[in-house]
Amino acid sequence: MTGPMSDTPTGHGDTPAGPAGDAPTRHGGGVTRTAEVGPGDVAVGGDREDHRSAESTALGSGRFGRPGRPLRRSSFLVGFTGALGVLLAYTVFLGIRNADGILVLVVIALFLAVGLNPAVVRLRRWGLPHGLAVTVVVLTLILLIVAGLVALVPPVLTQTGQFIDQLPSYVEELRRNRTVNDLVVRYDVMQRVQELANADTVGRALGGVLGGAQLIFGTIFRVLTVLVLTIYFLAYFDRLRDLGYALVPRSRRQRVSLIGDEILAKVGAYMVGALSIAVLAGASTFVFALVVELPYPFALAVVVAVTDLIPQIGATLGAVIVSLVGFATGLPIGIACAVFFVLYQQVENYLIYPKIMRRSVQVNEVAALLAALLGVALMGVVGALIAIPVVAALQLILREVVLPRQERR
Repeated sequence: MTGPMSDTPTGHGDTPAGPAGDAPTRHGGGVTRTAEVGPGDVAVGGDREDHRSAESTALGSGRFGRPGRPLRRSSFLVGFTGALGVLLAYTVFLGIRNADGILVLVVIALFLAVGLNPAVVRLRRWGLPHGLAVTVVVLTLILLIVAGLVALVPPVLTQTGQFIDQLPSYVEELRRNRTVNDLVVRYDVMQRVQELANADTVGRALGGVLGGAQLIFGTIFRVLTVLVLTIYFLAYFDRLRDLGYALVPRSRRQRVSLIGDEILAKVGAYMVGALSIAVLAGASTFVFALVVELPYPFALAVVVAVTDLIPQIGATLGAVIVSLVGFATGLPIGIACAVFFVLYQQVENYLIYPKIMRRSVQVNEVAALLAALLGVALMGVVGALIAIPVVAALQLILREVVLPRQERR
């Protein structure tokens, strides 16, 4: 044989090379030859450069050597790998179950970041740097939270102080009541009170006080955690999104990125729509409370706005709270509150909510109701908040991915 021979080892003996320096390439058990590219082959050379770039990306940086050949499959290796997969899945399940509280906070923060990111993008279009835009959005969110606390906490403290000041007079009126005295003597209420006022009862009451303090500090910790995570997610939103798309195979990355951006846009639109409806409900309640002279109108408006963010049941919950305050103020005011909220909920349910949500997320009403019920059953109020955006995302994936694939089969 007169042709030149290649001295490059291939792992299973030397393989002859073709003419003009063709390099042999092994794929599995066979050998394929790569054709030489001449100087004038510009397009082929560009394709080869792209192929080399993709191959270098797949192989990594090369600092830790080249990857070895895949291991040969055997029954022992398959069984061992399956057992490790089951063990890993169980470990992940235990980790998720033990960290469910933190994961819920992460989901809330991520949901808030996705909803607030359109505001950051809008500020960046107006010329603000990314860091300054995130700062403005976060400060606005903090100011809204502080305004809500300022509106709610003073009325609660004032009402509690008034109740404590009037408590002796209430007790004195009860003692003067002949019917109450007869009941106290008949059922031996004083002796029962003395039996309850022992060390065990005091200890349980102290535990309840400590439990209340733990609840307060735990709530503050959760709020701060969600706030910090939201800031981080907003600051690195573009990087996290690009990282998520980079995990998708290159052949499907463009389609996944388009669908993913549409899902993120729907979540942001839902947040804007829900906030608009809540602000409108709070403003209407504030004006009504001023007209009928309800106590603490701004606080009641904040309560209605916050509860209105909860799908399906939030508006009714806020209406019940304000109506109870109205009945406590006076019977005519309570009736007026009930009539007002019945009429307003009809307007909101059939005019305001469908028009805003149909433009933002385009979710079927039955699917939204079922999603809200399932969200409440799985994750409580948080599940109800994220139920509609999740349904919008699933509906988009079903329409753009699942149904076309079924039609092609």
